[in-house]
Amino acid sequence: MGLNFEFVTATQIVFGTGTVKKVRQMLEGMGRNILLVTGEKRERAKPLAESLLSGEFEVNYFSVGTEPSAGIISEGVKMARETGCDVVVGLGGGSVIDSAKAIAALVPNKGELLDYLEVIGKGQKLLEKPLPFIAIPTTAGTGAEVTKNAVIHSPEHRVKVSLRSPLMFPDVAVVDPELTVSMPPEITATTGMDALTHLLETFVSNQANPFIDTFCREGMHRVAASLKKAFENGTDLKAREDMSFASMLGGMSLANVKLGAVHGFAGPMGGMFPVPHGAVCATLLPAVMEVNLRAVTQQNQQQTLAKYNEVAQILTGNPEAGATDGIQWAREMVQFLNIPALSAFGLSAADFPVLVEKAKKASSMKGNPVELNDKYLLEILEKSV
Repeated sequence: MGLNFEFVTATQIVFGTGTVKKVRQMLEGMGRNILLVTGEKRERAKPLAESLLSGEFEVNYFSVGTEPSAGIISEGVKMARETGCDVVVGLGGGSVIDSAKAIAALVPNKGELLDYLEVIGKGQKLLEKPLPFIAIPTTAGTGAEVTKNAVIHSPEHRVKVSLRSPLMFPDVAVVDPELTVSMPPEITATTGMDALTHLLETFVSNQANPFIDTFCREGMHRVAASLKKAFENGTDLKAREDMSFASMLGGMSLANVKLGAVHGFAGPMGGMFPVPHGAVCATLLPAVMEVNLRAVTQQNQQQTLAKYNEVAQILTGNPEAGATDGIQWAREMVQFLNIPALSAFGLSAADFPVLVEKAKKASSMKGNPVELNDKYLLEILEKSV
């Protein structure tokens, strides 16, 4: 009986507008030969790179233009080893941060990526400590700057899986909301819904605890207050700050509590179709909430029912709201953000059986508040296409 939980996150978090300017100082003592992992457009990292070069650091660029794959990670590891890099900095969205995190982890460790991957690999534990790593997100959704895993796309297996280790938390997470101002509305929408899904799923997870719940409540309040504002006006720095904070809180939550059915489907779906992860989360979330609510009601899980009611009250701002109001809020938000149904990305009923089987094996599904049978899982997909 009583409270019983563990909590881990990045060793240091530096949050606030303009904090990216402190990175050069942070790197002192970490290393001098930097692998700077960026998105396809390197110019976004130019101010940071110039500040590092003026500090007599050596900077080696590695660009990630797509989602991380075994090939991309192997290429990055090879470059880091050949150039003698002793520290990794990732500046970009979730794909960039995950790539940088995986490269930093694998450089000191022997073997191939598949030796360490979950589900499709051997799932071996990392034995050597990763290279020092600083994560600097330029989007507000994944929370990857404070998590211990890197999501890897395997085209041959048509699935996304994780490289995961408690050793993989970034040494420093630098969260500068100003870096997210340039995000276009569609990316603001999908990443914002990803952040909300992290917060909501961990809040109702069967592994939830009161400590993580405090993060989830705060994060959901900020999403409810600011996602629409950030979508409509990308230069609204207060809204961007709220979304960056919510994203970080979501990452801290999912690093310590398993997610649920939305992310159970998201891994296989993202591997099978060219659909942004945040769009998957947004489209599935209302249906998962609806099906979960019915299932927990049937099982009389009063504590989870109370949490779904609280979610509704936070999202709607109405202290009298019930769980169904929260589902309606989610549906209306997806519509407001112009996020298309999954059929727009090529998903059809013919794909449902494979997706259900893959989802049941996903790590995230183990955190769903109630076990869902095939009928429920199929219903979720039917409501989301």
